[in-house]
Amino acid sequence: MQHVNFPVTPATQSRLEQVDFDNLGFGSIFCDHMFSMDYENGSWHSPQIISYQALAIEPGVAMLHYGQTVFDGYKAFRGEDGQARIFRPERNAQRLYDSCQRLCIPIMPADELRDIMIQATRQLIELDHAWMPAQWGHSLYVRPLIIATEATLEVRAANSYRFIIMTSPVGGYFTNLKKGVSLRVEDRFTRAASIGGLGAAKTAANYAASLLPGSQSRAQGFDQVLWLDSNEHRYVEEVGAMNIFFKIAGKVVTPPLGGSILPGVVRDSALVLLKDWGVTVEERPIAIDEVIAAFRSGELEEVFGAGTAAVICPVASIGYQDEVFTVANVPPGELTLRLYNELTGIQYGKLEDIHAWNVCLPLPATQT
Repeated sequence: MQHVNFPVTPATQSRLEQVDFDNLGFGSIFCDHMFSMDYENGSWHSPQIISYQALAIEPGVAMLHYGQTVFDGYKAFRGEDGQARIFRPERNAQRLYDSCQRLCIPIMPADELRDIMIQATRQLIELDHAWMPAQWGHSLYVRPLIIATEATLEVRAANSYRFIIMTSPVGGYFTNLKKGVSLRVEDRFTRAASIGGLGAAKTAANYAASLLPGSQSRAQGFDQVLWLDSNEHRYVEEVGAMNIFFKIAGKVVTPPLGGSILPGVVRDSALVLLKDWGVTVEERPIAIDEVIAAFRSGELEEVFGAGTAAVICPVASIGYQDEVFTVANVPPGELTLRLYNELTGIQYGKLEDIHAWNVCLPLPATQT
């Protein structure tokens, strides 16, 4: 990849002193700078780094009315060796490209998009390196976003777009990882159509569909929704914030990708590591009845989620049809903990990155 620095207009005043790095939460604090690029008259132009700022948009822009917007998310980690490590950004770039294709957004070629995202992320980290948390479990979250900016009420793909990359220092997504999270099986509402829908695209519509069931789950004391397929409400698909894995009688089972499940980057990473370790992995449809039967028989050994925000997250219990089933092997089971330690070890530079997943760059010694 050829390194080309984008023009920079630095922020006139930093907001860094306002940040409490001991209480970051997730995604509510944004760094001083962001990347910006526009699409007009058939081409992308004017890539630049500017100060983080509000967007001036008309009420008639297509994004507000017809949801033509895509985004993604990945993380960068501050290692004790003075390096920042961006974890597998090329996979997120490909996923963003695929999301654009599904939402009819005229994106540049996939390899060009990858190079732009990686270089923009490098520059943002270099500019805002002091925002990158040093505490284990914390990271710099990177959010690319593309929105339709043409003001039109005609139902069609827009003719103008804006591409933004922002960064945010974050803590853990879940606050109760030591005891695991609780899931409620959703057997009424649907997240995404099983065939021909938007489930594999990271677009606002997918997340809008999850808000009501998610709110209902939290009101009932659960952390997240466990989604079932849209046709029969029988087969497990994914959790609201992560892909799902079950360890049953020594084998790891996870639903296959097929258009309705987001192709998670951490999901793929976990599958690679499990196969490296010789663990039997089955990517196949798994009915909720099979999961409940494994609970009842004692064969369900571990349940965990995998996602950028959560990394590897143990599941402590699953609620289904007025019953709550508790996983025996929590807090985290042996395999769940091994995956978490291996992935975070690679991300922070504690362990060898044998698959070359990290994009590394040196950092000044500034600590937060």
